Amino acid sequence: MRILIRVATPFVLVVLLWIGLIKVFALDPLVAKSPSDVWNYLFSGPDAGAHRDGIGTPLMQTLTDAGVGFAAGLGAATAMALAFILVPGVQQTVLPVAVLVRSVPLVAMTPLITLVFGRDLLGTTVICGIVVYFPALVIMAQGLRSAPRLTAELCRAYGAGPWAVARKVLIPSALPSLFASARVGVPSALIGAMLAEWLATGKGLGYAMLLDPNSFDYTALWASVAVLTFTSIVLYTTVAGLEALVSARFGAVQG
Repeated sequence: MRILIRVATPFVLVVLLWIGLIKVFALDPLVAKSPSDVWNYLFSGPDAGAHRDGIGTPLMQTLTDAGVGFAAGLGAATAMALAFILVPGVQQTVLPVAVLVRSVPLVAMTPLITLVFGRDLLGTTVICGIVVYFPALVIMAQGLRSAPRLTAELCRAYGAGPWAVARKVLIPSALPSLFASARVGVPSALIGAMLAEWLATGKGLGYAMLLDPNSFDYTALWASVAVLTFTSIVLYTTVAGLEALVSARFGAVQG
């Protein structure tokens, strides 16, 4: 029930905001579709099954792209944050380069990334990974630095090496930061996948949404946005639920 409430509450707020904006700005119904229009398109209309298939198939492609990019970006950020803490000089060497890369708009970098890594899953993974990587790097580095120093020093006094200290002290203490990075990274990965599909791959829900206005199929466009929003909320809530489970188990172990 709690999970259902967590999913339903933000989605209801989005729907209310959606309806309010249409009414306040008196948007043209030809372009601005209401939640009821989207519901009919996906569930109660005569062609609802075909419409769901038309959105569901490219959505699976987008979720695959986003999932691989999310895992790659979060994993790389965690590894680099550990290197910042454990290896002297790495942060001073890598961080300026990371800031320089992050300062370049991803839209401008996408053609170069596509040229180097191609238009398949590898190129999409790099684009999504970049979106996830930088916020996760900052959050994880801060989390690792917040580990209790006395516990780490005690491990070192008993002969534990740097990686043993990281495994037994730093990483467990940084679990909240890891899940915070994951929560931020889930919607970011979806945005990165959509961007890659718009500009590079010509696949997935992002490319389908790019084609919808050209065919004046605005209901399909709004339905895709609604489905993507709902998916993002569900994924975000799933990560939050996993965080609660892991935190409870870790707390029990520690106790």
